[in-house]
Amino acid sequence: MLIIFDMGGVVTTTAKVDKALGKVLGVTKEEFFKICGNPYEAGKEEGVTLFSLCSDGKITSREFWRIFSEKSGIAVQTDWWHWLFHPKMNEKTKELVLKLRGQGTRVVCGTNTIDSHYYNHLERGDYAIFDQTYASIHMGVSKPNPLFWEIILEAEECKPEDAVFIDDRKDNCDAASALGIHAIQFESAEQVEKELHSLGVL
Repeated sequence: MLIIFDMGGVVTTTAKVDKALGKVLGVTKEEFFKICGNPYEAGKEEGVTLFSLCSDGKITSREFWRIFSEKSGIAVQTDWWHWLFHPKMNEKTKELVLKLRGQGTRVVCGTNTIDSHYYNHLERGDYAIFDQTYASIHMGVSKPNPLFWEIILEAEECKPEDAVFIDDRKDNCDAASALGIHAIQFESAEQVEKELHSLGVL
């Protein structure tokens, strides 16, 4: 059995930085999203945005801020995505991941992220609890695009019916379910553990 955990909102808090960004950049959230797209909607099918390019690894955070500066007229000299990002570990989810691995279950992380946040998590050691991390910036695709899970299943040599996906977003869970993966929409570590018990995983 393969268990795929999302990171933000499941293993760590989402650590939204839009308010802090607005403060340092001197723009409203709406103005920011108008320029670059909604960073919390990466991977959706509404079209390519500056943020989705970053999430898919097509551009780096440095390139993001260069383009943002050109479009907004605001000279951004530092990578605010990195410095303002301070997620907190959900210790109960961490315990569940380690419990699953302790019994020999393969547990991986499948995350939409940008390079700044990816390296922030690396610095903190957040990915170390997993057997493997599949990050959108390295895969070239973000959830809820089906290719995201297809890449993971191919790499793990796993059939959809032998995988469980855990995410806090309904659209991502629906997309995984459409592929035949058992999806659990995260509410709490306790709720996920109960559902895994019902599946015979624990």
